[in-house]
Amino acid sequence: MSANSAETGGRPQAPAEVDVVLVKGGRVKIRYRGVLVSDDGTRVTVRAGWAGEGVRDFGFVRFEPGDVFTEHYWRDRWYSVKEVRTAGGALKGWYCDVTRPATRSGTDLVPRQATFAPSRRPARPLAAPAESPSTSSTRTSGRHAESTHRTPLLYGQTLPAAALVVEDLDLDLWRSADGTDVRRLDEDEFEASGLARTDPGAAAAALAALDELEGLAREDGFESLLA
Repeated sequence: MSANSAETGGRPQAPAEVDVVLVKGGRVKIRYRGVLVSDDGTRVTVRAGWAGEGVRDFGFVRFEPGDVFTEHYWRDRWYSVKEVRTAGGALKGWYCDVTRPATRSGTDLVPRQATFAPSRRPARPLAAPAESPSTSSTRTSGRHAESTHRTPLLYGQTLPAAALVVEDLDLDLWRSADGTDVRRLDEDEFEASGLARTDPGAAAAALAALDELEGLAREDGFESLLA
């Protein structure tokens, strides 16, 4: 059942919200709040507005205030898929991030291999991502430990009780609304990250995920995946 469909006492219940937290190298790059659309135990779907500052024109797509991202995350897949629409509902396309699978512990949404532990480092300020057009495509990294009943911490930063922490593995893919433009992105950044050396298993999974995304994008535009 959708998180937005429950009713209490005859009145619609307020939509459940979740903070999406994007990190890279253990540093929080951006945090934004979205509506938890659904969680079926495997796929988590969040809807949020464009979290960047002002208009960003990347040549192949333009993102601007009012754009709406419907973001799909999986516990068993190495990527996330974001459907992007204008404020008026017109489809712009899909922006996909190669990520580690997300896991959920209690009411906390956390990525596999992300460590939440107290740190002596001061909490770092949040900043909008500089290099990616997606609201959730900032590069990220981390290590995972099972969460306890306390609010998780990320290098000294307290996360909200319901937080989706995204660990991006640099590789991205864009598919335009009409399907004529399918492009792999940031392969140079992935190579420069050194993941193939530090975690060859994750690097292999990331490359396989990008191949899978490209195949889906060229076949039916993610319709079967998101059905």
